[in-house]
Amino acid sequence: MAVNNRPLFIPALGAIYSNFGTLAETLLRVAAGALLVVHGSGKITDPFGSIEMVESLGFYPGAFWSPLLAVTEFFGGILLVLGLFTRPAAFATTIVLIVTIYFHWVTAGQGYFGAEKSILWTFVLLFFLFRGANAHSVDAKIGKEF
Repeated sequence: MAVNNRPLFIPALGAIYSNFGTLAETLLRVAAGALLVVHGSGKITDPFGSIEMVESLGFYPGAFWSPLLAVTEFFGGILLVLGLFTRPAAFATTIVLIVTIYFHWVTAGQGYFGAEKSILWTFVLLFFLFRGANAHSVDAKIGKEF
């Protein structure tokens, strides 16, 4: 990751930024993953409960896509929390979120304001797709990542 070498307006903050940057990145990954787990927990307990919704978006057969959605949100979130297979988990959940942007913006007709959270989450997950996990992850502990 590129290091910013520009002088700070308040140089004393440099040590704080240096010491807590990795922690902040880890907290963002863990929070994103945990929120996906919570969001997916209702779907994982009823994996066929979203059949109508996924078919309304044109994903047929819903009996295939609904459980896949549940697994992606729930287990993708767990993988992000752990920092295990971080990039594939971020990729899969990013795809889900791109579909939710379409759903809220176009299908539900809510426009930007309906899709705003999905847009934000998409960019958070894109960060981890391209960045991967950091030293505070299972990927780092096993010494391999995608």
